Amino acid sequence: MSRWPHFKSLMRLDRPVGTYLLLWPTLWGLWLAAHGIPKLDVLIIFVAGVVLMRAAGCVINDYADRHVDGHVERTKGRPLAMGLVTSKEALGLFFGLCGVAFILVLLTNIYTIVLAIAALALAAIYPFMKRYTHWPQAVLGVAFAMAIPMGFTAQTQATGLTAWLTFMAAICMTIAYDTYYAMVDREDDLRIGIKSTAVLFGSWDLTIIAVFQCLCVGLLAVVGQINQLGVAFHLGLSVMAVLFIYQHWLGRSRLNTNYFKAFINSHWAALSVWLGLLIDYG
Repeated sequence: MSRWPHFKSLMRLDRPVGTYLLLWPTLWGLWLAAHGIPKLDVLIIFVAGVVLMRAAGCVINDYADRHVDGHVERTKGRPLAMGLVTSKEALGLFFGLCGVAFILVLLTNIYTIVLAIAALALAAIYPFMKRYTHWPQAVLGVAFAMAIPMGFTAQTQATGLTAWLTFMAAICMTIAYDTYYAMVDREDDLRIGIKSTAVLFGSWDLTIIAVFQCLCVGLLAVVGQINQLGVAFHLGLSVMAVLFIYQHWLGRSRLNTNYFKAFINSHWAALSVWLGLLIDYG
């Protein structure tokens, strides 16, 4: 138990924003699939799965970066980088978390299980992508957004246009907020040769982030029209748009602290959409 704080830090249980960023789009999918409150067992499975898989993702990310984090100002104090947790322990924790999450998925159906396997594979390879492509944020976006079609198959055993439009909206949002996150480390990443959209976009970063955010809002607006959603949903979507504008304003300062604030603010943008769905569907 004396080492629990190190494992807690490794799983980022003390920093829930990442969990929220995965949870809110997951709830978009569940509410849209059910046209309201989803089945209780499905809701419990997915909320627990979000917590477990976000923790697993943090563990495998730190394992992949265990030789790099010590050279980056923001991450040099992480447990693996400091040797407070061993690589073997981290891998054991990762597989344990994934195993529990997969047991939960087995309580659904074959369609959801197949999608879950794909999501798990993406979550496992994402941390290593920054060595091979400037688009690890897109891989993360797809991994996170897989919870949306999974939510549909868990409840209806099918997906459909709404599921995939919402899926694409979540990917666009993730690329935007994770680019802000990567902008915090851009100087260190350039120095040690780590790839990211922040490095790729360069001075065009804020403009391209704005494009992805506009795509997110536009796709969700189409979802609203297809499903004949009401005032509450469109109000929530408007709040998301205003928060995206606020994030752009933060980014214009070119301060790393404000890039991080923009990243954190993204969870409020995603939450506003779910609250709109919650109120609209009653």
